[in-house]
Amino acid sequence: MTTAETETNEGPHDFIRATVRDDLDAGRVQTVVTRFPPEPNGYLHIGHAKSICLNFGIAQELGGRCHLRFDDTNPAKEEEEFIEAIKADVGWLGFDWGEHLHHASDHFEQLYRWAEHLIAAGDAYVDDQSAEEIRENRGTLTEPGRASPFRERGPEENLALFRGMRAGEFADATRVLRAKIDMASGNMNLRDPVLYRILRATHPRTGENWCIYPTYDFAHGQSDAIEGVTHSLCTLEFEDHRPLYEWLLDHLPVPSRPRQIEFARLNLTHTVLSKRRLMELVAGGHVAGWDDPRLPTLSGLRRRGFPPEAIRDFAARIGVAKADSTVDMALLEHCVRERLNQVADRRMAVLDPLKVVIENYPEGERELLIARNNPGDESAGTREVPFGRELYIERADFMEDPPRKFFRLAPGREVRLRYAYFITCQEVVKDGNGEVIELRCSYDPATRGGNAADGRKVKATLHWVSAADAIDAQVRLYDHLFARPDPGAEDDWLENLAPESLRVLEGCKLEPVLGRMAPGTTVQFERQGYFSADQDSSPAQPVFNRTMGLRDGWAKIQAKQS
Repeated sequence: MTTAETETNEGPHDFIRATVRDDLDAGRVQTVVTRFPPEPNGYLHIGHAKSICLNFGIAQELGGRCHLRFDDTNPAKEEEEFIEAIKADVGWLGFDWGEHLHHASDHFEQLYRWAEHLIAAGDAYVDDQSAEEIRENRGTLTEPGRASPFRERGPEENLALFRGMRAGEFADATRVLRAKIDMASGNMNLRDPVLYRILRATHPRTGENWCIYPTYDFAHGQSDAIEGVTHSLCTLEFEDHRPLYEWLLDHLPVPSRPRQIEFARLNLTHTVLSKRRLMELVAGGHVAGWDDPRLPTLSGLRRRGFPPEAIRDFAARIGVAKADSTVDMALLEHCVRERLNQVADRRMAVLDPLKVVIENYPEGERELLIARNNPGDESAGTREVPFGRELYIERADFMEDPPRKFFRLAPGREVRLRYAYFITCQEVVKDGNGEVIELRCSYDPATRGGNAADGRKVKATLHWVSAADAIDAQVRLYDHLFARPDPGAEDDWLENLAPESLRVLEGCKLEPVLGRMAPGTTVQFERQGYFSADQDSSPAQPVFNRTMGLRDGWAKIQAKQS
């Protein structure tokens, strides 16, 4: 929990929740209605999750409702794939919009009529200037803009031209509709902003019915009003747009009066949360698609094995503030570890296998040992793990000439095999290049279950897999996409991609139950980290993605700060 948000018995408190509660208490609103309004031109990312949790969370806490509304006003960049992906992501996070699925395109006819209303009242005009001319005449923060030579057209001429725009009489980008506000305003958004432009593109929902489309600024507030939204929660970049939002509500016969409130967007280390940059990563082949587990997209995080509960917890911990800040990725990872530590079953997997032969174990014999699924949760139960004469252990768990503080397996040294027996290394077998390819060991039958009857202790416990029963798998080791916490400025950010953000391991040895793991299931590979069965996984070829390692970087950060 940050200083921007506190937790009480009544739930979280922050400046937005306080404002909404004040509006309820004062009777300014009867039912809280929020909305999450994504543009379907890409996949949602962790920054959107913050907004989703805020909008749906406030509505749930205060007995209201939250709408999912697609801002589909730019058909040149929108696709049905993005619409379906967004719905899947919001549902996966645990939120339900019920019957309140809306699109800005639902309101195109009403928005058009309101545009004509502004024209008839002398509050909007058709401008023949090019986009470049409009930009040049807009002025600067220290200089007022210059009025368009078409600004004083009369309402009748403007209505005729605007209807011609709708009828397709003019080429793309040759005319726009602009609000007539104040070219000398200190707020650049009030210098006669564009409300409609001509754009011939097939719309995912309306097809070829329209060749003019409203801008976000014109469609957003009016769609809020049509749907009865009471509180329009936006990130800080829309703060300067609020005067325009309110000007349009003042000048149109809208059925309700929504209130816009801004909050700080999420910035996260070791990644990018710009949709433009994410699109460049995908289009440039730097990642394997929008659901690449290295991306901060919700589909990528889901594929990597992040549980939705952890993302909701993360959103609650970072809180809601009025000033931008950057959150360390370690906090998100901490939330994921904390959740997975509670719910993830434990399994054994050997990623870099070294063969072990127990010479005094009877040949051809096989036994089933009992292993706990989750030591912290008795209700998770147990499973049977096959054990035999030949095993695999991690290559890193053996050293022929170990340093003083290496406590794992070495010649003449005894260690514990988890859930199984004590073993001692008797002989090291090497190939012609001098590489260790096999260990010959002995075991103590009196240590079944991993404890010695005589009470002797060992300093290391190793995980293992029975060679006769092991399944081969591919394991993908994912790490931060960027080597630097701050990926960098516009000109060099791609140069900071981490060269080893993905390593693919073949021939990993897994205990047999992992071959039947459903895609999307996340488990803990003992001593290794958390891993999730990938969508490419099958019983014939299991594929696991590393969600993250076991070490908690956030705990170290907190310890340093305290």
